[in-house]
Amino acid sequence: MAAIKVAEQEHPVPAFGWAARDQSGVLSPFDFSRRATGEKDVKFKVLYCGICHSDLHMIKNEWGIATYPLVPGHEIVGQVTEVGSQVTKFSPGDRVGVGCIAASCRSCDSCINDLENHCPKAIPIYSGHSSDGTVTYGGYSDVMVCDEHFVVRIPDALPLQSAAPLLCAGITVYSALRYYGLDRPGMNLAVVGLGGLGHVAVKFARAMGAQVTVISTSPAKKDDAIQNLGADSFLISRDQEEMKAAMGRFDGIVDTVSADHPLVPLIGLLKTNGKLVLVGAPTKPLELPAFPLLKGRKMVGGSGIGGMKETQEMLDFAGKHGIAAEVEVIPVEYVNKAMERLEKADVKYRFVIDVGNTLLKNA
Repeated sequence: MAAIKVAEQEHPVPAFGWAARDQSGVLSPFDFSRRATGEKDVKFKVLYCGICHSDLHMIKNEWGIATYPLVPGHEIVGQVTEVGSQVTKFSPGDRVGVGCIAASCRSCDSCINDLENHCPKAIPIYSGHSSDGTVTYGGYSDVMVCDEHFVVRIPDALPLQSAAPLLCAGITVYSALRYYGLDRPGMNLAVVGLGGLGHVAVKFARAMGAQVTVISTSPAKKDDAIQNLGADSFLISRDQEEMKAAMGRFDGIVDTVSADHPLVPLIGLLKTNGKLVLVGAPTKPLELPAFPLLKGRKMVGGSGIGGMKETQEMLDFAGKHGIAAEVEVIPVEYVNKAMERLEKADVKYRFVIDVGNTLLKNA
């Protein structure tokens, strides 16, 4: 029987990051390894990595799918240091990023139609298993090696630290707007929740020409929503008079909230044929009576990240329109405190780890 190799011996490229060892979710320094750069691989130095709320779910195994040790991070940007002999899209020095997907089968209907995110054999960038059986590790680390198909180019117009969250939060809301036809100029849209996803949803919708209303439980966010992010109006979801006055106003609603909340009041805000699109992921099942949908032929749908073609399209659109996330850049040693704050929604609007300057093994 072959001896079991520890993480730093599985592959030839030494790597260093921060990992959770159990469902306490506490992150600490971790030595592991990456594979050598293959013919179609891109190797890059990680400079920044965003912290997504799903990272918090995963390090605590709240979805029951975590594999420990777990190096989180799927909003990863950096600079190419090496490319394989058959790589055609990237060269050393390029600014690149990797999101949620490390690999897919490349042959199923989803993959053929540029929807690798829906491939039944898609391998997540962390806490998944590569084709050789080894565990995948994410972007809270110093180096990445990934097939060029799953690497995207970061436009020069976007600062790397602000572009990182677009690889999850950005593509999630962009894909929802595009797929459900909520990207046409003049539409009246609402965004529920003004957090990591919500604030970039406002920016994308405005750039697409929509009239945008933010719906929130927090009156304190009104000024920022309108004055900084460009929203046209603001609704307090707990104010029954405000909600009643907005009944039947919206062509579409993008709901970014991951906390448990009622859908029926939101459905009432839709016009006839309106669409409520869920991009947040509450942990408990949502109540969805039939009659609010039947009256007005309304739709409730869902959407996650996009495929690789759409992700690059989103980044190019963001670069053209100057769309970037509002971020709080942190050193890696602050990451556990950041997780505590994230759990309390105490961030405006996305934490991003300064990997390049603070992830130092001997610091």
